[in-house]
Amino acid sequence: MKVGVDGVLLGAWADCKNVKYVLDVGTGSGLIALMLAQRSGALIHAIDIDENACKQAEINFNNSPFHDRLSVECCDFRDFSTSVRYDLIVSNPPYFSDSLKSPDKNRSLARHNEHLPLDILFKKSASLLSPQGKVALILPIDRWENANSLAVENQLILCRKTLVSTLQNHPPKRVLSEYSFIKQSPTETCFYIGKTKQEYSVEYRALTEDFYL
Repeated sequence: MKVGVDGVLLGAWADCKNVKYVLDVGTGSGLIALMLAQRSGALIHAIDIDENACKQAEINFNNSPFHDRLSVECCDFRDFSTSVRYDLIVSNPPYFSDSLKSPDKNRSLARHNEHLPLDILFKKSASLLSPQGKVALILPIDRWENANSLAVENQLILCRKTLVSTLQNHPPKRVLSEYSFIKQSPTETCFYIGKTKQEYSVEYRALTEDFYL
């Protein structure tokens, strides 16, 4: 669960242009926060409910060139309190609701959504956003309709949507979504990660080239 394609996609795709304050919800190892720190000059606050994940994120932050702009806090998002209003909130949320849980407690926490259900994610995020702020997340495609309805219930309006396929000519498996309070016509794009299982697509390479050695 340290580094996954979903996190890399969100960290590279989220719009962090001109943002000053960022919140990474469910940071895990801190991957997305680190990517956004590399792409911006923002102050980035990361939170996670798992203590071991926070310890790992803190180590990773301290060993990065952006350590002075990164902080991590161990807490449940439902209990998180701050006077800051964020220009960008990002999350790669847990996505399993009824599937068999892993015997590894920490892995199960990271993958199952009873600790961060989407309704809580959107409601709390809406309360923490600046007027011009945005929420960006990545979800399995079968959860997108429900997520979009919950966003609308919290006065969040779709800005961008990108459908992601694993391979060329395969149906999309993931959806990258961005929401704000500002009414606008959303843009929708799609791309695939690999031309084959051994070769990344031109689009994926262009999106992530700053992060892979």
